[in-house]
Amino acid sequence: MPNRAFIGIGSNLGDRAANYREAIQRIASIPETRVVRQSSIYETEPMGDLKGAFLNGVIEVETELPAEVLMRRLLALERIMGRKRVKGRKQTRGKYRPRIIDLDLLFFNKETIDTRILKVPHPHLHERRFVLAPMSELAPALIHPKLNASISEMLAGLKSPFRVTLARADLLRPQPPKTKKEASR
Repeated sequence: MPNRAFIGIGSNLGDRAANYREAIQRIASIPETRVVRQSSIYETEPMGDLKGAFLNGVIEVETELPAEVLMRRLLALERIMGRKRVKGRKQTRGKYRPRIIDLDLLFFNKETIDTRILKVPHPHLHERRFVLAPMSELAPALIHPKLNASISEMLAGLKSPFRVTLARADLLRPQPPKTKKEASR
């Protein structure tokens, strides 16, 4: 029986919508893994002193891979797409950084995992509307195994100053290639 996992996706650098779509395509190409469902995509205010809104959403996948292997694959996809993680970033220049792509393993079955490279459920998901809003579309009754609360309960009780809105449909459509005339401007 395949494992059921939820993956958070976010981008606030470059063509955010293209980055988001590419991430889903790349996740779908991981062997023994298939994307089952996707949430709507949300535009969210950045946390901390970052500039530029994020596009965020969640996908549900089924995979034969164990959680740590899936997480290593997600980190590899981030690197392939151009994300550079800075070791010790929390002690230097701020906790939150701009990201071409951010892939977080939010839930893996009903497991609680606490290793050096992986913490599941994601340790901050209950504090983040940009995770709970799309998660509530896919699995509102899913119970957080540590907090013993459903996604919808956590979302309803969240007090967060950060604005999260559905992204404009035109922002999410693939953009046609630029003509030579447009590219020369």
